[in-house]
Amino acid sequence: MATPSQHDLRNEFRALLERDDCFYTASTFDPMSARIAADLGFEVGILGGSVASLQVLAAPDFALITLSEFTEQATRIGRVATLPIIADADHGYGNALNVMRTINELERAGVAALTIEDTLLPAKYGRKSTDLIPQEEAVGKIKAAIEARIDPAMAIFARTHAGQLSVEATIERVKAYEAADADGICMVGIRDFDHLETISQHLSIPLMLVTYDNPALNDRARLAACGVRVVVNGHAAYFAAIKATYDCLREQRGIAEGTLNASELSTRYSTLDENREWARRYMDVSE
Repeated sequence: MATPSQHDLRNEFRALLERDDCFYTASTFDPMSARIAADLGFEVGILGGSVASLQVLAAPDFALITLSEFTEQATRIGRVATLPIIADADHGYGNALNVMRTINELERAGVAALTIEDTLLPAKYGRKSTDLIPQEEAVGKIKAAIEARIDPAMAIFARTHAGQLSVEATIERVKAYEAADADGICMVGIRDFDHLETISQHLSIPLMLVTYDNPALNDRARLAACGVRVVVNGHAAYFAAIKATYDCLREQRGIAEGTLNASELSTRYSTLDENREWARRYMDVSE
């Protein structure tokens, strides 16, 4: 497979956003998975922050991975990817100035698009990692991201957790992000089509949904009609890879078949329990 230029892949992603259809992402966590996804016909891949944290650090999604570590993994993928890759850039790794640095690094890494979320990360003492930053601060981050971008073909999506807010508050936020010139809105926590349609009617830019395979949103044509162009329904490929690795090594050691599923394995072999205990002990929170 010939590797297209980064700019061409960004234009390819832009063309997908202009179509009256929605596309499901492939979980692309390393160069091989990106090449496989393209060969199987996926239109777009995504490097998830949670997956990168597990892949690089064996650590949970507690904002422990650094920008340089995440960028290194994105660069490895971008070097050989033949489909557009979306990067989950979390909160931009800090304030608005850090967001600008994040844009610089991930643009050089070759991603076609990225998301910047309004979650309060890393979690502060006594607070959950699902709290949101003030709307004005989030708008500043989006404006800073747009300012820092060199290649205008790279898409910048503003991400928010609609499930944590009232419908009115969600609409206010996403409209503010659209006004700040975000190329699209990424939403987590949409419950069903009524919830989606109430919000989407106030927007004129493309939507990305993180659905976690929610059966209440399992209608591709209806999603497209609501302006949804990208759907992220989890990272099954990565967790299947964990399971396959475990089973292969277990069989090589002659160990009887285990009963742990992929999710249980990722919990067992990551540093989740240690980090939960440290958070409880030093931050007065339970992740």
